[in-house]
Amino acid sequence: MVYIKDEGSEFDAPIDDVWKYLDDGDAHDAAHKTSRNPKFEKVSDITFIYSSERYLRGKWTPDSIRMTMLPPVAVAIEWLDGLLTGSKLVYVYKPKGEKTGIDVYGEFVSKTLPPTEVEATAREFLESEFRDDAPAVRARYLKVKETTKASSRG
Repeated sequence: MVYIKDEGSEFDAPIDDVWKYLDDGDAHDAAHKTSRNPKFEKVSDITFIYSSERYLRGKWTPDSIRMTMLPPVAVAIEWLDGLLTGSKLVYVYKPKGEKTGIDVYGEFVSKTLPPTEVEATAREFLESEFRDDAPAVRARYLKVKETTKASSRG
């Protein structure tokens, strides 16, 4: 088991815009280059199962996670299948004016990876998620901001 605490990252958009992006399943999913063939199964109003193939450790493997959305505070994730089965993490969002802070806390395990690979795999996942989300969040925010500015002028 590896515990990871990653604090201090930021999205360049207000928290309301971050949550609009997170709630847009198709646009959010399209931003992620390390997952393909997604399937969404609604469990409740705030929870769904997301299954896909995920690119980790140099290969595509089946992956399934349960995600619980708790806007505007957090997203909780539990791996049901894949390299990190049994892992759990929470993304915590903090409003910071025109930015949104994001902290991640997680306990990562694997039934198939050697213990020395678990932390590297977890960090690879977290880095790829942020690397894909950050520009998509920013682009969406700038587009909304420009549209709002244009409609107020005319």
